[in-house]
Amino acid sequence: MNERESALLASVQNKLFIGGEWVDASGGGTFDVRDPATGEVIHSIADATPEDGIRALDAAVAAQDAWAATAPRTRSDILRRAWELVQQHKDDLALIMTLEMGKPYAEALGEVTYGGEFLRWFSEEAVRITGRYGLNPEGTGRIIVAQRPVGPSFFITPWNFPLAMATRKIAPALAAGCTVVVKPAQLTPLTTVFFTQLLVEAGLPAGVVNIVTSSSSNKVAAPIIADPRLRKLSFTGSTEVGRKLIAQAADGVLRVSMELGGNAPFVVFEDADLDKAVDGAIAAKFRNIGEACTAANRFIVHESVADEFAARVTERVTAMKIGRGTEDGVTIGPLIDDDAVSKASELVADAARRGATITTGGHRLDGAGTFFEPTVLTGVRPGSSILREEIFGPVLAIATFDTEDEAVRLANDTEYGLVSYVFTQDLARGHRMIDRLETGMMGLNVGVLSNAAAPFGGVKQSGVGREGGFEGIHEYLSTKYTLLPVS
Repeated sequence: MNERESALLASVQNKLFIGGEWVDASGGGTFDVRDPATGEVIHSIADATPEDGIRALDAAVAAQDAWAATAPRTRSDILRRAWELVQQHKDDLALIMTLEMGKPYAEALGEVTYGGEFLRWFSEEAVRITGRYGLNPEGTGRIIVAQRPVGPSFFITPWNFPLAMATRKIAPALAAGCTVVVKPAQLTPLTTVFFTQLLVEAGLPAGVVNIVTSSSSNKVAAPIIADPRLRKLSFTGSTEVGRKLIAQAADGVLRVSMELGGNAPFVVFEDADLDKAVDGAIAAKFRNIGEACTAANRFIVHESVADEFAARVTERVTAMKIGRGTEDGVTIGPLIDDDAVSKASELVADAARRGATITTGGHRLDGAGTFFEPTVLTGVRPGSSILREEIFGPVLAIATFDTEDEAVRLANDTEYGLVSYVFTQDLARGHRMIDRLETGMMGLNVGVLSNAAAPFGGVKQSGVGREGGFEGIHEYLSTKYTLLPVS
């Protein structure tokens, strides 16, 4: 690490944040955070125990009534100041993300912009929570419908977007009047901790946000989820873990928001603008090194344009620069850990054994770090694991189709339903795809669609609930109906 990196990391707290104070873990333990580009330990941070998790929930419960009673404008102003501080510290946040997660610095800056927008959006939504008032149809009473905060909430955030996944949950909860406990991912806790330091600077009252970093998510999470005082659980991560959390939440009948796995189809029709389709493919596949639930997973390309599409994307992918995300011009950083590299290797090897052609890449890089070459596969055969499993790596796998019905069948042939991408210049066909593809989101002639003003979420086993947009704040509100007699 250079002097700038060392000084910045030294400014990141290494403790838990509970009840407005930075405190050691009750057991005194810590765990290491490593740079995936080098394997080097870059920070050690408090390792929370289950008892620490309950202490954090205690603090959230104690602060709930006062925070719910806080004027919406006050909550809005705090979120707005937090957004301003994120902009002021965008270089710091981006560098921390690059060091602990590996994404190229330019992409990390993009995440700061994206993640910050949830603070700005929900600062504006905090003052727009509404109900309704009116006469009932019988004329015998007046109906009052009000929205109230759900209550203390628990968030488990993933490692791949450590700022945006925190702000996407924290901002609407605070805007709605809920207090929160956050358990950031073991692999990337530093961005969330630094962001919390900015929340404190923005004037957040003690106990409203509590942070428990831990090397064992389940041990800390289980007692919190089982506590009857908790009213909301939100998780972003794998479908496998999400199912287990939903089962745990069932005992307390908790409100849940689950943003789970994806297996996004990227459909290119014969009339597509190939310039736009190739640009969209590169963005949809290689953003965040392919480690995104919205990453295109299955490229379903009409057989008449498949060869040209494959040649163009192969040329673009071959030119990508691999390296540590802090280096100039790097577009592909390391994968998060050895397991991610092994999975990418296995999926590519399986596809090749079944007849796919590797046109570029396909291997782990020797030396330090967890680097995997950006890869293009053509002629991927039915039954290949890469068509069923979420890749979470820089591998672009192309299969072909003949008819529109076949494209729809291939796109929907998955248990997941988060996002789809369609490239066609036929407006009527585009509208048919909106209706026929079984996903919660769709990009029509675009390769990146996430936006704080839009509802993010999926169908089928990609989750429940929505984050962002007008819909996002309602995940943290409960509806209360009162009837008044007509006097």
